[in-house]
Amino acid sequence: MNRTLVFALLMISLNLSAQKKRLRDYGIEVGVLKTGANNAITDVEGVKVGHTTLIKGDNVRTGVTAILPHSGNLFQMKVPAAIYLGNGFGKLAGYSQVKELGNIETPIILTNTLSVPTASNALITYTLSNPENQNVGSVNSVVGETNDGYLNDIRGRHVTEEDVLNAIKNAKSGKVEEGNVGAGTGTICFQYKGGIGTASRVIPKSFGGYTVGVLVQTNFGGVFELNGVPIAKALDNYPRSYTYDVDGSCMIIVMTDAPLSPRNLERLAKRAIMGLAKTGGIASNGSGDYVIAASTAKENLVPHQSKSLLQENKELKNDAMSPLFLATIEATEEAILNSLFAAESMTGRDGHEIKALPIEQVLEIMKRYNRVDEKR
Repeated sequence: MNRTLVFALLMISLNLSAQKKRLRDYGIEVGVLKTGANNAITDVEGVKVGHTTLIKGDNVRTGVTAILPHSGNLFQMKVPAAIYLGNGFGKLAGYSQVKELGNIETPIILTNTLSVPTASNALITYTLSNPENQNVGSVNSVVGETNDGYLNDIRGRHVTEEDVLNAIKNAKSGKVEEGNVGAGTGTICFQYKGGIGTASRVIPKSFGGYTVGVLVQTNFGGVFELNGVPIAKALDNYPRSYTYDVDGSCMIIVMTDAPLSPRNLERLAKRAIMGLAKTGGIASNGSGDYVIAASTAKENLVPHQSKSLLQENKELKNDAMSPLFLATIEATEEAILNSLFAAESMTGRDGHEIKALPIEQVLEIMKRYNRVDEKR
């Protein structure tokens, strides 16, 4: 192997490694609240995330991401939840029952648009296979999606039930893989490679000390901003036609250990759209921007069966919500940015290529605006 080839391979390796860094690794901090230990949705106690990534041949670039609110039997101990539609051009399964009853009874699955039925069927299989659920005859599976058809052979419907079940099986706490993984394998964001991103915030103890964690599947457009800096304008990379080049979708999952009712969870979910807007997203006509919010507070889990006619819950007052709103906005904004910074350039279906965010150029722009802490 000659020196030129060795040097080229080394540079490629270094570049890929650099793209794995997160936003804060470059000295850029979003917001004012502190992050959790992993700056991830898994900082909310009990929450786990798993991925199945499908990269096969030249045309398959897709996958599955599973979010588990807790490790127990979700059907028997449901979580209070709400879903908010920023823009409803999407195929979210399970919405009406969550809206009606205010809870979620399965893991939350993210995948591509045409794999929603397969993922829903897998969740039914997962639920019915639990021995504790032997008398269950109805399951409300919750599945979100974005369309990865530019890079992925979406019509081939390559995601299988086994892929979904493996994502659930592999779910774990701690650090979460980001970028070109799971449901974010083939996605595009602001005309750059998108993917999975996550972040968290912990509000001060004087306001409850609760944690909010967010995970996103970014596949949307608009006019990209980073911490208020007009990156798209500086790079001359923003939509001109305002038709298909701003379309796409963003799935946003919000978890918190704060004891919240479905009503206040919906209020929390609305704020996630503000986080999306802060990155330059515009929730365009063809975009499916959905927020799923759930509370993991153990005292408020909803038993499938109970001898009592009453359910007693502890619930934060409306006056206590504002810090959680801020936490959700900040964590959503940073999760989206992390998805971009972690993603790598990808070539997929029919030779289509999407470049990763040009991080070095972005950092130079940020430095001109004094938005980089170079001591980090």
